[in-house]
Amino acid sequence: MRALYHFWLCPFSRKVRVLLAEKNLPFELRFEKFWERRDEFLRLNPSGQVPVLAEPDGPTLAESSAICEYLDETYPDRPLIGFDPPARAETRRLVAWFDLKFHREVTRNLVDEKLMKSFMGMGAPDSESIRAGKHNIAYHLDYIGWLADRRTWLSGDDFSVADIAAAAHLSCVDYIGDVPWDDHPVARDWYARVKSRPSFRPLLADHIVGFAPPRHYADLDF
Repeated sequence: MRALYHFWLCPFSRKVRVLLAEKNLPFELRFEKFWERRDEFLRLNPSGQVPVLAEPDGPTLAESSAICEYLDETYPDRPLIGFDPPARAETRRLVAWFDLKFHREVTRNLVDEKLMKSFMGMGAPDSESIRAGKHNIAYHLDYIGWLADRRTWLSGDDFSVADIAAAAHLSCVDYIGDVPWDDHPVARDWYARVKSRPSFRPLLADHIVGFAPPRHYADLDF
């Protein structure tokens, strides 16, 4: 069986988990403390980052977008990147938005500072980074709301890896209770549709010992 090396609150790992589930591809989760830089893991991915997907009798793949592209091309029955070049271009644009811009401006400032530093024993959170993350997330939620108000899903008519990437990042921030959903009802309604999908529900069951999520985290109706 294929194996996915992951970390619970890594949004990139979560993105691949949801895409695998959307394609009904069985996989085994292997929790990886990537900061320990195990020799065996470094042989799979010299960058030492998760996710890494080991295909049965096939390649070992690293970097979430590369993995998603591979899976969408190899198992095309349920396309998640788009049905034509314009749709694929828009999906890839939005995936980059969340994996690069949102991650830099929000996820890293909130999840990494408030949870990951403590989990990895890297010292106290930086208060300026946390303030920046809380300020920046409003802009991103406004943009999600703008897209969701004009389209069925973020990149167009079809559910895609753009929705998966956005929801993966937001789910990590939501785990620490830092998403101001009440101020952004359109984005909240879109996220409720994503979190209700069977592919997404296993993420809502993830619990880190000593770091409990807020009560609404796994509530499909908020």
